[in-house]
Amino acid sequence: MNVKRLTAGIMVALTTLFGFSVSALAEDRLGVPQDKGLWLREAANDQASRVVEFNELLLWIITVITAFVFILMFYVMVRYRAKANPEPSKTSHNTLIEIIWTVVPIGVLVVIGFWSIPLLYFQDTVPETEFAIRVTGNQWNWTYNYPDHDGIEFTAMVIPDATFKDAAEKAKAEANLSAFLGKDAKLNARLLDTDYRLVVPVDTKIKVMLTASDVIHSWAVPEFGVKLDAVPGRLNETWFEADKTGIFYGQCSELCGKDHAFMPIAVQVVSKDEFAKWVERAKAEYADAGTTALGR
Repeated sequence: MNVKRLTAGIMVALTTLFGFSVSALAEDRLGVPQDKGLWLREAANDQASRVVEFNELLLWIITVITAFVFILMFYVMVRYRAKANPEPSKTSHNTLIEIIWTVVPIGVLVVIGFWSIPLLYFQDTVPETEFAIRVTGNQWNWTYNYPDHDGIEFTAMVIPDATFKDAAEKAKAEANLSAFLGKDAKLNARLLDTDYRLVVPVDTKIKVMLTASDVIHSWAVPEFGVKLDAVPGRLNETWFEADKTGIFYGQCSELCGKDHAFMPIAVQVVSKDEFAKWVERAKAEYADAGTTALGR
């Protein structure tokens, strides 16, 4: 049994034991944080799966280390207490123990490096992609531009909390989002939904070019295993390939000002046919819209 299966089995058992719900697999996933969730959000591509596996490996390593340290600590407390040792030992060195506590940590770091360095390389090396998306972080929203699709551009802003409390305003926001997507859309997550969503096709390698217009931001979507800083005056690159359709949410992960907490990311992953149809509509509506897209 490998590390992934063993850890997954334990987490499922714990989830069942404590009565927490386990989200069922669905064709169109909703990638949002779960109430009372115990684990990382379910991966939607190979990149995120590798991150989860590495996290599980680290969990087991730190669990073994913690258990060993506690056992050793209590053993020393009992074995070498004053009552049991009226004449304390004057031993100050033990060559074997000193070798062990030097070699074992080095071995642990080698094991971690054996897993982490290939993962870092996999994430950092952008493969050949089908198209690119330019993402610009602003205080406090995201501007998305499709340079390979006639410069489709729009700015996605958080849906205000008040909208979720007003049925009429919520219906209006959903109608606007439905018109943008060309399909029925619902607001799913308070403070995570945006008025427009980044639309991408499933099973497609996409390059993400990140920059910022003011301060440092960070574009992060946990289900895609993506988190990279958007820095003013610099173009950073990353990539992802979603293998499931659905809506996946993330947030700015770099403290960027007073509304940092209200700078979510919403990605709508659709089939390739749906994406092609969306592109044709979006070209007519949002192509070459400029930095103040959608009239903002």
